[in-house]
Amino acid sequence: MLFLIILILTFAGGYIFTWWAGAIIAFVAAFYAGKKPAQAFWSGFGGIAISWIILALLKTIPNDHILADRVTKMMHLPNWIELLLITALIGGLVGGMASLSGFLVRRVIFK
Repeated sequence: MLFLIILILTFAGGYIFTWWAGAIIAFVAAFYAGKKPAQAFWSGFGGIAISWIILALLKTIPNDHILADRVTKMMHLPNWIELLLITALIGGLVGGMASLSGFLVRRVIFK
């Protein structure tokens, strides 16, 4: 349930807010719906990583990966798919840490 909340809200917020809004969404969602620390982390990680992959693909596929190819050349990566995976990893770590933080803050407050 937590995974779907984070995934849907981050995907919808990706069109409206900046990139770090996903961290706030994951924090608040885990604060209210988190059950265990591991579940909170992996839900935040997966929800934001998948939504960032989908958002990046929706922007790069219509323009034939022009910007992604230029960034991969600048970063000395073999292809744009590796750039996409690095982006998902960074987003996933941000989401996982934010979600875990939300769960742990709730644990401290309601102890």
